[in-house]
Amino acid sequence: MARNSSLLRKGKRHCKMVTPEQALSAIPEGLRRPLLQEFSGIVNNFLEHRWTAAELSGGRFCEIVYTILDGHARGLYPSSPSKPANFVDACRRLESNASVPRSFQILIPRLLPALYEIRNNRNVGHMGGDVNPDLMDSSAVVSIAGWILAEMVRVFHGLATEEAQQLVDNLAERRLTLVWKSGDIRRVLNPELPLKDQILLLIGSVAGKVAMEQLFSWTGHKNRAYFIRLIRALYENRYIEFHVSTGEIEMLPPGAG
Repeated sequence: MARNSSLLRKGKRHCKMVTPEQALSAIPEGLRRPLLQEFSGIVNNFLEHRWTAAELSGGRFCEIVYTILDGHARGLYPSSPSKPANFVDACRRLESNASVPRSFQILIPRLLPALYEIRNNRNVGHMGGDVNPDLMDSSAVVSIAGWILAEMVRVFHGLATEEAQQLVDNLAERRLTLVWKSGDIRRVLNPELPLKDQILLLIGSVAGKVAMEQLFSWTGHKNRAYFIRLIRALYENRYIEFHVSTGEIEMLPPGAG
């Protein structure tokens, strides 16, 4: 029992994590909120197989990111996003901002036109025997947008690359109809399911890792010893990976099947 409690305490220390709003607090709300909403829209449209909608969201995301980078370089942010008359030329001009981090000067300004091009021109000419590239294009939009957002989080909040990526991954959580979410709380809506299945559903609703203490609280179960026995069994059967050093859990492919 002492060992079980130790594991749970270890997970508890990792429950609290900076939110995207906090990580990007240096950006005015009029830009920060649209940025996060647009990224969430990209991810949700992708998960729901609405490829074109994901690509269109990617275009709007580009315009918001451009506005933020331009405002950051000038030291003066506008109150809301704006679309430059010539997007490609505007991004090239960002490369002259030598006083900003190199990713803000070179990498992101060169990625944005490619992302914007997917939105504007890739749906032209899908005809005849061509293979429809919508899924491929939307996958690229999600990956590029996720990298850009993670880099912005890393720069603005001073997080390590891995921490920034984990934070952005949490924005891309898989939405399951059996799992209800409100703030930091999650609940499986069918309490008749075996606890093992509830645990897998809850882990599967998170992109990345979840602290054991938080997972235990989500189940609402009272018997900690039984809960940890199930965690160990799931780990031994390779349904989950348990990180002993941090007390965190993440899904393995067999557990998601």
